[in-house]
Amino acid sequence: MTENQNNWFALEITVNAQAAEAVEFALNELDAPGTEINNLGARQNETLCVIGYFNEKQDDKTVQKQLDEALRIYGFSQDEIKQIEWRKVENTDWLAEWKKHWKPTETAKFIIAPTWEKVENTDKIIIRIEPSMAFGTGTHETTKLCLRAIEENYENGESFFDVGTGTGILAIAAAKLKSEVLSLESKVKRNSTSDFRLQTPNFRLKTQDFISACDTDEDSIKIAIENAKFNGIDKINFYVGSISENTPKFDFVCANVTADIIIPMLPLLIEKTNKKLVLSGILVEQENLVAEKLRELRISNFKVQTDGEWVSVLVVNSKW
Repeated sequence: MTENQNNWFALEITVNAQAAEAVEFALNELDAPGTEINNLGARQNETLCVIGYFNEKQDDKTVQKQLDEALRIYGFSQDEIKQIEWRKVENTDWLAEWKKHWKPTETAKFIIAPTWEKVENTDKIIIRIEPSMAFGTGTHETTKLCLRAIEENYENGESFFDVGTGTGILAIAAAKLKSEVLSLESKVKRNSTSDFRLQTPNFRLKTQDFISACDTDEDSIKIAIENAKFNGIDKINFYVGSISENTPKFDFVCANVTADIIIPMLPLLIEKTNKKLVLSGILVEQENLVAEKLRELRISNFKVQTDGEWVSVLVVNSKW
């Protein structure tokens, strides 16, 4: 996909304002290189137009399926969507315009900046990201909640596992916080220019000081590896796949996915966590569902943080 191609396709979705974020999430899941939201009304109960840009028109059934799934995850019905239509966009370098509006995001210890953005002198740790989607750029609340948890709770020398790494930002943040990262041979092997296969990670370690990250999406792993390179990091063990029974235990585990994935995965996440577990991608109204599952697993020692419509849950292992 090139940024200077002449013709693009805009998928315009008119939706009730409260469900706009769910629609944008769906567009990101469809790998739209860029999205935008236009206000059609000033009040919360009015409509918005959420637009996703594509280099080719997507299959309508695939689009509808992704929208339905996103609305379900966010707790909305299909009635929230009022209109869906495609529009051809000619001779518009919309991606360059989108880049102009994405500025560095700051947290207590990090500055998340696009690769093209100049950052003035700072004492903070700079993480460079070349995004392909809105999630994982450091601007979304779920990512910021995870970064906050890492800043406040991650200790040098702890092993780290990022489940659903996306653009790799959380694993990169952990690596940059370390004074020294154990050299670890990556088992994600390129069999061709576009073929990544899941290999069993090499966990033969002298210490527990290592970082690993996984994602079920091959393209995400490719992006994460490139982002790590942008940041001068080559010792994160990225691989295509997910947490499993064969995964070893880690000191610090971060799962920034969605509540419907987290809840059935919780027993395994807890089993593979030595010290601290961070759960994110949870809507405020889903907090009780996650809390109930934790209590069902006899875990009561957890802390909830909120940012807008989202919450993160920090579970600390004091023998659970």
